[in-house]
Amino acid sequence: MSSEDATTAQAGADDPPVAREHGRAGRNLPAAIGVGVALGAFLVFSLWKFQLGFAVLVAVALAQGAVELHHALRRIGLRSAIVPIVVGTLGIVIGSYFAALQDSPITANTILLGALGATVLAALIWRMPGGQEGYVKDAAASLFIIGYVPLLGAFVSLMLAGENGSLRVITFICVVVAGDVGGYAVGALLGRHPMAPKISPKKSWEGLAGSFLLGAATSVGLVVWGLGGPLWAGVLLGVLLVAVGVCGDLIESLVKRDVGIKDMSSILPGHGGVMDRLDSLLVAAPVAWFTMYLLIPGG
Repeated sequence: MSSEDATTAQAGADDPPVAREHGRAGRNLPAAIGVGVALGAFLVFSLWKFQLGFAVLVAVALAQGAVELHHALRRIGLRSAIVPIVVGTLGIVIGSYFAALQDSPITANTILLGALGATVLAALIWRMPGGQEGYVKDAAASLFIIGYVPLLGAFVSLMLAGENGSLRVITFICVVVAGDVGGYAVGALLGRHPMAPKISPKKSWEGLAGSFLLGAATSVGLVVWGLGGPLWAGVLLGVLLVAVGVCGDLIESLVKRDVGIKDMSSILPGHGGVMDRLDSLLVAAPVAWFTMYLLIPGG
């Protein structure tokens, strides 16, 4: 989740920082906090009262993220089959939620893989009328978006359908967000040693330490007192989610630098695009699902 990218150049790892319009944060913090609180409240309410509504919300958010990525890739001449990708994203995420509710894991796997395979096939066929020129590049762009957005996002639905599914999803989101907040706060105050200067110049090793501390502490609290798991499982989950969350942040930073943009869009005031909020969560979702599936009963 890229807090530092708002103060870096739009393209090129060595470009100078852009002007800071909102202080050290590099963004409109009041707007960012307001949007974050509103989204958090809605997520908690939907998880508490209407799980299917939350699954639909995730599907719509991922569809928007796919559209943002499609527009970003067009800047470098790649044209994905966005129509079947959006339709497939909705089907993959919502279908995987219903599939995970079934008693038979074979049924769940069949439905999820079937929806994913159908989306890939539809994207490849959709591009055929455009002819041979650029077909491989465009097909690769489609498969990149499908693998990056709906496939990874489907694991949130699988978490939701497990025992204490709402709490599992809350744990996953809170740990990733806590890691981001810890890294941002410690990095802003104490950051001196750049961690990946050519990818994300404002990330520091000190900030990474803050991410691990707050992320692991949050994970232990939710796993032990919320999900009834052992303390060591909470520590392991926290460390893993923070590590892959940071990788997710860096992956999106690489994409944005390659295509020459600062934010994926401006749909969320103070945050940028939906993908700018989903970057860490997407990459962490399969790790969160698999770790809790193995270590916490009822997954």
